[in-house]
Amino acid sequence: MKPRITVITLGVDDLERSLAFYREGLGLPTQGIIGKEFEHGAVAFFELQAGLKLAIWNRRDLAHEAKVHQTASSSTEFTIGHNVGSKEEVDQVMEQARNAGAVITDPAHDAFWGGYSGHFQDPDGHLWEVVWNPQWEITE
Repeated sequence: MKPRITVITLGVDDLERSLAFYREGLGLPTQGIIGKEFEHGAVAFFELQAGLKLAIWNRRDLAHEAKVHQTASSSTEFTIGHNVGSKEEVDQVMEQARNAGAVITDPAHDAFWGGYSGHFQDPDGHLWEVVWNPQWEITE
């Protein structure tokens, strides 16, 4: 397996609500919900950096496709890290998320390892970390 990820798919409870959160609230570019004509097919994709997309898909449809039982979700299963270029940008993204309806679980602060970060949850409880790491250069 090559070390390459092209799509991160989040199972959501309300596709329209999550679409609004990511498109209007966070400003992620998307064509909106596609695949409605297929049973279990409605999905929305968001363009991230080159070669990577974020997808949102109803939990029940994701479980059906993967042939697994739908279980209760847990925000501690993983985090999605959004690295930015400065402390100020961390604060800006955290405020944008709050204004979009995110729950701020960990306000931005100086981290023990020398960076600056905060955490928020999207409408389905998925946990995001917004982080500035002084050791990493962010290229656009």
